[in-house]
Amino acid sequence: MAAKRGRTNYHVDRDILDEASLEELAQKLHSSKKPCLVDRLKHSCRCSLPQLKRRVVGCLPVLYWLPRYSIWDYGMGDLIAGISVGIMQLPQGPFAVLSIMVGSVVEQLAPDQKFLIMNGTNLTSIVDEAARDSYRVKVAATTTVLGGIIQVVLGLVRFGFVGTYLSEPLVRGYTSAAACHAVVAQLKYIFGLSPRRFNGPLSLVYVLVDICSQLHQIHVPTLVVSSVSLVTLFSAKELNSALAKKLPVPIPVELISIAVATLLSSYTYLNQNYAIGVVGEIPSGLIPPSTPQVSLFHEVIGDAFALAVVGYAISVSLGKTFAIKNGYKVDTNQELVALGLSNITGGFFHCYSVGCSMSRSLVQLTTGGKTQIAGVVSALIVLIAILKLGPLFQELPKAVLSAIVLVNLKGMFKQFYDIITLWKTSKVDLLVWLVTWMFTLLFHLDMGLAASIMFALLTVIFRTQLPKYSVLGQIPGTEIYLDMEKYKEAQEIPGVTIFQSSATVYFANADLYLEALKEKSGINISKMITYKRRQEAKQRRREKRAERRAKREAKRQKAAMKAAEGNTVVFSVEEEVVHWREDDRQDGLTREEQEQDFTMRENGTVFVIPELQREHGSWEYLKGGDPELGMLGSVSELDGDTTTLASSCDDTLSRDLEQISLGSLGKWTWDIHSIILDLSTANFIDTVAIKTMKNIFQDFGEIDVDVYMAGCQATVVEQLETGDFFYDSITKSHLFATVHDAVLYCLRKRGASAASSYDCILDTSCSTKM
Repeated sequence: MAAKRGRTNYHVDRDILDEASLEELAQKLHSSKKPCLVDRLKHSCRCSLPQLKRRVVGCLPVLYWLPRYSIWDYGMGDLIAGISVGIMQLPQGPFAVLSIMVGSVVEQLAPDQKFLIMNGTNLTSIVDEAARDSYRVKVAATTTVLGGIIQVVLGLVRFGFVGTYLSEPLVRGYTSAAACHAVVAQLKYIFGLSPRRFNGPLSLVYVLVDICSQLHQIHVPTLVVSSVSLVTLFSAKELNSALAKKLPVPIPVELISIAVATLLSSYTYLNQNYAIGVVGEIPSGLIPPSTPQVSLFHEVIGDAFALAVVGYAISVSLGKTFAIKNGYKVDTNQELVALGLSNITGGFFHCYSVGCSMSRSLVQLTTGGKTQIAGVVSALIVLIAILKLGPLFQELPKAVLSAIVLVNLKGMFKQFYDIITLWKTSKVDLLVWLVTWMFTLLFHLDMGLAASIMFALLTVIFRTQLPKYSVLGQIPGTEIYLDMEKYKEAQEIPGVTIFQSSATVYFANADLYLEALKEKSGINISKMITYKRRQEAKQRRREKRAERRAKREAKRQKAAMKAAEGNTVVFSVEEEVVHWREDDRQDGLTREEQEQDFTMRENGTVFVIPELQREHGSWEYLKGGDPELGMLGSVSELDGDTTTLASSCDDTLSRDLEQISLGSLGKWTWDIHSIILDLSTANFIDTVAIKTMKNIFQDFGEIDVDVYMAGCQATVVEQLETGDFFYDSITKSHLFATVHDAVLYCLRKRGASAASSYDCILDTSCSTKM
């Protein structure tokens, strides 16, 4: 729609809001409502029934979802998923990373050497395995309980915020690498090999190399069982996906596979006839609970803390993966408390640190599990198996379990498509994904996660260190100011530069902020100030030199008046050379500067006594030559301007010194009278940035350019106050609520010279065209 012709005035009839006026308004609003400390304590201690209910439900979410649980919608899927996962857990055991960490503590505190006993028959030393294993169980349980206590404490102090640093690219890269670890861990069961165990960095590479070196020893019967299981499971999974809309519940492929494989193995004696590895003996019964050995706390506290943090980080990262996929949120602090309570309870029953399993979590998800009821069912299956059913699964081939794990990792490997997506959307996020994947692959899950988080934080630092700097212009007829390079409609405010950084100004980018301001404003303030300082120093040296010369000439005038004969007495310049060189040495000039100064003076000054004033003994010297250096005139300029030594030479030079400015020196010119720093993007400011801002105010003030701030948040203003930013020449009147307020103030302050610009800013149609 075309704009109407003519001038339509929409004057902003409001006061300009600077920080001082805003504080005054806030004090008027809250002066009668400000509660005292007692009132605040009373308010914090109040708890109504709805508030109590929300807090209890927040601590125990089961009270919220269990009454609303629908057996018809979720019951069958949770039952099948729970049974499948429960049976899978029987032979596999716990999470590998935490197992390795607990094992290192156990081997450190309970080595075989501590349990050597003498063999009575041949007087040799043997290991008392029963005593060793019993003590190792105590060490593991004690470490687990202490780790649980640490997790509960961290959860109560809201340490779960660390989970916010696990971005989606990081989590997806991490879980993709974890899937690779899971695949490599299952290869020995797929091929029927026995590779060596490696720990620490590059362990995955060493295992792969060892497996490749044993490929000629592949156990063919095991490979046949693995291949048949993989093909069957994969085909059944694809059939499930194709018939998902027609089937009331997914086909329990894993459960059927486990049952059929166990029956076939039992009746065909796969283990005895073909040496195919099976689960083997599963212990039955529970060990009575006992208290942990508190005396070991001081020895295992470091390892317990590492277990607590690593277990939490891995659980949250995996939890976030499924949360993103299924559209729910993970409460990181509650996750900490839940893990801690599980570890404390389990530790009393001789368990060690609990953790998550990506493969079993995927099995639960893909088999239809929706709620925690699936976890309850799987826990009951494990409990029943421990008590009674363990022997029934002794003949289950391990190759079948490995095939189940590999097939359920299909969803994790689809995450490699993220590389294509991130390449199109964000190269930085792609870099985080790839680096996380590589670190986790090479340094294992615990060290890889730590290194990945550090790298992700570094990318944030680098992005804030190299933000985008821009000069803003006004969209005509509005109070909106946008980047003039990006938006062609934005127009520059005459005489005003509005500078904005896309990131917070802090120690890492404060110097870059100043350099960008120089570049965008077109004023190289550092060079200009340096030049001005140099000229001021030269002027001060000339003033001192003139004072000494005046004293010498006064003495000579007195002596010459007595001894003068003839019409005119002329003193040659050579007589002054010695004095000039002495002056230069006292002024600290270098040899080259002395020669240059002497050359300029040598051809620039002649002292005379006019004949008419000879009786009065009045001396004159010609003033002319180089106007910048204020040198005295040459002989050829005798008809020029003259100044008597009786006049106040000090006053003349002092006035010259006071008048020195960059504008008067004529080396630079600029048409900016105000700079507005838009700090609306800053959420904090540190001492280094505060010092930089002070320097900006002071340096630009020396060249008569006013500096203002706009859009500062309340926290930033408080930090400016505590950082002693404000003083006599920089007050809160330099801070404005918006950029528009600052622009109006700048144009009003400059008066008539900016009157037309000021009217244009207020007039919405000033720059509007048809």
